[in-house]
Amino acid sequence: MLPFYFAKIIYLGPMLITLTSIRLKSIWKYFPLTFNSMQIVMQCRKNPGFVSMKNTGFGMNHYTMSVWNSVEDRQAFYRSGAHASAMKKSADLATEIRTYNYEGETYPDWKTAKALLVEHGKVMRF
Repeated sequence: MLPFYFAKIIYLGPMLITLTSIRLKSIWKYFPLTFNSMQIVMQCRKNPGFVSMKNTGFGMNHYTMSVWNSVEDRQAFYRSGAHASAMKKSADLATEIRTYNYEGETYPDWKTAKALLVEHGKVMRF
């Protein structure tokens, strides 16, 4: 995934942060991952509870951070639309996906985010 940062509004105060990592089955899975990611970003832009997102990755390992106004907004997003559709394709694309949700004051740096995913992340293996 190419790095990007998308912010819908300026957010002040505690943030509901979601960290995600995906390890692709092969480098060739990067192309469908990118296609799914573009559709998910478009879905985020329309979601009323979405605040901001950024991502990074190279080769077979990719990461996202997103901020939400509420747990309900986040759950409504990931259970619908492009995100729900992409999750159904996870077993074809990935060997592992990790997610970690928490409340924080700022985005963590990528080193911290990756450590949080390893230490606290919910792991799905395919």
